[in-house]
Amino acid sequence: MSENILIVDDELSNRRILEQVLSRAGYSVETVDGGSRALNQLDAFRPDLIILDYMMSDLTGMEVLRELRKREDDTPVIMITAYGTIERAVEAIQEGAYDFITRPFKPDHITHVVRKALERQKLKRGVEVLSEEVGERYRLIIGESAKMKQAVELARRTAASSATVLLLGESGTGKEVFARSIHNWSERADRPFIAINSVGLSKELLESELFGYEPGAFTGAVRRKKGKVEVAQGGTIFFDEIGDLSQELQAKLLRFLQEREFERVGGTTPISVDVRVIAATNRGLGAAVRSRDFREDLYHRLNVVAITLPPLRERKEDIPSLADFFLRKFSTATRRSVTKISEEAMAEMMAYEWPGNVRELANSIEHAVVLGSGAVIEATDLPSRFGSEALLPASEGLSYRDVVNAARKEVVVKALRKTNGNRAAAARLLGLENRYFLRLMKSLAIE
Repeated sequence: MSENILIVDDELSNRRILEQVLSRAGYSVETVDGGSRALNQLDAFRPDLIILDYMMSDLTGMEVLRELRKREDDTPVIMITAYGTIERAVEAIQEGAYDFITRPFKPDHITHVVRKALERQKLKRGVEVLSEEVGERYRLIIGESAKMKQAVELARRTAASSATVLLLGESGTGKEVFARSIHNWSERADRPFIAINSVGLSKELLESELFGYEPGAFTGAVRRKKGKVEVAQGGTIFFDEIGDLSQELQAKLLRFLQEREFERVGGTTPISVDVRVIAATNRGLGAAVRSRDFREDLYHRLNVVAITLPPLRERKEDIPSLADFFLRKFSTATRRSVTKISEEAMAEMMAYEWPGNVRELANSIEHAVVLGSGAVIEATDLPSRFGSEALLPASEGLSYRDVVNAARKEVVVKALRKTNGNRAAAARLLGLENRYFLRLMKSLAIE
């Protein structure tokens, strides 16, 4: 745990007790001796949860709570007091407090309430993010280019049926986003969408991962488990990088596509499912069929409706709108007030060939938002390869991802050194939201 908790109480002894209890529980704790100071320093503290004393000399806990809600700040608040009454508790809950605790309290009780409040907030924010993404992420596939408009129109027509779809295109063109869009345009939208990375499926795990297993089917199988195909009942199952399946896995997948039924590992009863299958590959499957690396019968089963997604270099007119989408996304995620891309930066992006496609564009905007110093992304904020003809040669052993991650890691490590390893302080030093900073550390393998 590394969530930030702000304790607001004008009694020093009360603050010390709460700080000690919650620090031992693994939380990062800040304390403030009054409501006015707490409100003035909220942006600096950026708490994930606030504990408010009900009675304080400058502002009461209820006044602070009302001001928070007036600012549309939904940070969970726990009210705490030695003068608890049912009327005060009801009032606090009605004003938006998560809970109302009276002193004296047991340490286990306060940590339990804090944990539950943070869990509920995570769930709430996850739902809000998902709701926003459902409306926003599908903008990634809609653009002004003729090729993309043709692909979208074909996908919309296909979505009305249950036909199998094969998505073709280079890595980074947004095939999974496209697959999710087809699912959401279809009558199956309220049913599951299950994505499977075909590269990650070993032949030993394929059957149990896809089709589930019965108790006793193998060592460790102590209870029945549904496979991903069964979980997707009524919805869509998406096989990414289908061209990398081994011959053995191709045969098992072909049988499922032909029969639309399977047996769990260790089971004998056929189970029928109604699922829509979408597959994607960045390989030329036609050539793979001719070289016998890919089964021709499976290819024809998958290739009912083929949709080719154009690379970004062939839809450059879509770069401004895509860049704006990613700018807003990463500015929100990092709590940075970056609102615009300069003409010079946009000119360099329009001139670049984008070998990594939309994924590379997203990474480039994130790089500029995180490492830039102002409200406008300038050309100098973009990764260093811009303004040159291409990425560093593969023979040098460096890819775009390597270069970007090295720069990001250097910045994060410097911030951690300056703050003696205090992650919350390092996040504040860089002006990043604490959760984003922790995800960044994890992605860069910084311990």
